[in-house]
Amino acid sequence: MGHAYAACFAYDYARERGGTLLLRIEDIDGGRSKPEFVDAILEDLRWLGLDWDRDVIYQSQRLDSYSEAAERLKQKGLLYPCFCSRSDMRAVHEMEGLETGPDGPIYPGTCRNLKPHHAATRMKTEPHNWRLNVEKALRLVGNISWIDERRGHQIADPAALGDVVLIPKDTPVSYHLAVTLDDARDAITHVVRGADLFASTHIHRLLQALLDLPVPRYVHHPILLDETGRKLSKSRDSASLAVLRNAGVDGYILTNELRKNIFPVGITLAKD
Repeated sequence: MGHAYAACFAYDYARERGGTLLLRIEDIDGGRSKPEFVDAILEDLRWLGLDWDRDVIYQSQRLDSYSEAAERLKQKGLLYPCFCSRSDMRAVHEMEGLETGPDGPIYPGTCRNLKPHHAATRMKTEPHNWRLNVEKALRLVGNISWIDERRGHQIADPAALGDVVLIPKDTPVSYHLAVTLDDARDAITHVVRGADLFASTHIHRLLQALLDLPVPRYVHHPILLDETGRKLSKSRDSASLAVLRNAGVDGYILTNELRKNIFPVGITLAKD
């Protein structure tokens, strides 16, 4: 249902302004991305009565461009290898506590100042992520800002998220780097997405400044919440669109109800 609301919001935003709506498939994780999942997305959208312009965009076909951008950041000395695992982070958080930002616990910078020869030796045998040195990056770009059409002028504060991972050890590229590059490549003028991604925009604005990319306007719409006040999620068994479709729900009627903010019992719209 949350996906349907997001798709409907973006569709209406583009159509009401005579814009172009693009559909991008984020399939950079080869182990989890399968053709049948993509087919299900396309079927869901058609069932909802929502179409898109131009050919579908697949991030898996753009891996070279992501690698090239990451290499540019490495050449500027802005990325560093991080050998901390998720279990390492949990242990530190449990023992010492970590500062919490808008996107969760902030990485404490454990690997940020490793000696180059030490890091190079470990890289030969140990799995590692590549993190963005946000403090160093901010010294390069200075003050940066962006416009959100719902919240107005925003001063970018990427430090609030800490040194985010741009190249994970188990996938070719992170969401942050991929979507920032894609928005520029696809000449996106307006990014329309859920408010749960508002914090990420601070990082995306920093990447745009570092890579000399154009800055789109942003629209972060409210998200749907379940009866406990949490975001709808399949991990918490929120009903999928396929379940609703197979139960005989009319997709066109559902889309119109979403436009009127009419939701099933137990689902509400988050406040701004």
